[in-house]
Amino acid sequence: MDYKIRRAHIGPARFSVDLGDGSERGEYVDQDYILHSLGRPHRAVSLMYCYYPYDKEWPGRISEVMKDADVAFQWDYPYDDYFTYGGGLRATGAEPFEQMRDIRRHGQDVNLTLTIDPNCTDDHLIAIAKDLKPFGRMYLRINHEATGNWFSFTKRASYKEVGDFFVHFTDIIHEYAPNVKTVMCIGGIEDLNETEMIMEEEFKAVVPSADIWSVDKYMALHWGWPFDVATKETNQYSRSNVAETYEKTKRSYERFRFLNGGKGKPMTMAEFNADGDVTGAYDQAEMVKEFCALMSADKEDWFTGFTFYQFRDRGRLGLEIEDPNNPDVGIPQPVMDTYREIIHSKDFSPVISLSDEVSFPVKMRWGASDDSDGVAMTVHFEGDPHFCELSFEDEGSYMIKINDRWFYRAPGVKTVDLMSAFYGRHIDASCDMDIVIFATPSTGENDPSQGEGWDTDYISTMEKLPSLRVEFEPVVKRV
Repeated sequence: MDYKIRRAHIGPARFSVDLGDGSERGEYVDQDYILHSLGRPHRAVSLMYCYYPYDKEWPGRISEVMKDADVAFQWDYPYDDYFTYGGGLRATGAEPFEQMRDIRRHGQDVNLTLTIDPNCTDDHLIAIAKDLKPFGRMYLRINHEATGNWFSFTKRASYKEVGDFFVHFTDIIHEYAPNVKTVMCIGGIEDLNETEMIMEEEFKAVVPSADIWSVDKYMALHWGWPFDVATKETNQYSRSNVAETYEKTKRSYERFRFLNGGKGKPMTMAEFNADGDVTGAYDQAEMVKEFCALMSADKEDWFTGFTFYQFRDRGRLGLEIEDPNNPDVGIPQPVMDTYREIIHSKDFSPVISLSDEVSFPVKMRWGASDDSDGVAMTVHFEGDPHFCELSFEDEGSYMIKINDRWFYRAPGVKTVDLMSAFYGRHIDASCDMDIVIFATPSTGENDPSQGEGWDTDYISTMEKLPSLRVEFEPVVKRV
């Protein structure tokens, strides 16, 4: 069977969607499971780690090292209860690096949140920058929610010093890992009656320094978790109006732009959700849906997108709740279906465009989840298939899209069964359909031997087209 083979390009969605995967509230879930659950990759996957190398408990995770400590709040330990960063000067070789590789092999960028001791010297910061350089176009959110008072870094330095540390670390990142964009996360406008952002004087230098602006906005949050239960008799939780939450985010962007001399930068909501502990499962889904509807209806071009916090949670802030009997098992919540519908809609989906015909061998370029070049094969379908599969002979790492569903092919895997793209999305009549293929970094890291530009673009060559098997009836018909 002959196919029309064209160049394919993936570009940004109107609104990007990133996904939190692991934090103080839940463990990392591998990307194969998430891809099969949601049917598409994200722009980026958010990981949350901390770096406090001068503390005597380091590098142990603080809640495990001090499991018998008498604490009544999640952040009452000497340092933040995130997974501990295994790189830097005190490198242990532990995570997040294999998780970062897993994310990139699956066609997504890394969005690393790092809380860090603001007293760290430059040698620590340079070591971290060098750790991150092989991971392509990624995002580094430094000391997030910096205008709060719960994280350890705010107890070790003044707010002005925390802001100055961000600026300094950003300068080091730009010098040693220019492929990495830094993300600021501060309070912004938290009262619609105010025109200035919270702690504006202390953090105004951060705004022009950062590559990306962000705020964390939970439309409902039980911050007393896991030390109390949100009930009508307790008070460690809140619920906000959806429209007001959206307006505060927009006003924050406008104030950031004012502080940047009238020039805008990408604006994200770096943590976004409504807490089912407060709203219940059904209202949680409705609030997420309502917020995204406001995004789509807004004609002004100011909002880049959000990070949904998170995939699997031990509380009720996840698309899944962790099964208390088995942490490897997740229980999908109603917001899972809502979220899946949103991220497959037009405004939240990356744009794939096809251009000139190509012949093999063909060069493939992986720049980022929203800037890469691959190939598309146009296939004629007589109707709904009974079998549809791609078989490969090379050792490449590939992301494949057909009928609005994405698949991953790991190096060494011979055949990818594409039939689940048609379950619930049947073809009623004959049609032409594109199978789009992008080559991702097979190790999860970029290759320095590729020379200039290696840290932003990964180049590979597909020598020949994979073979396609499509059958439109069973091997043996029903008798």
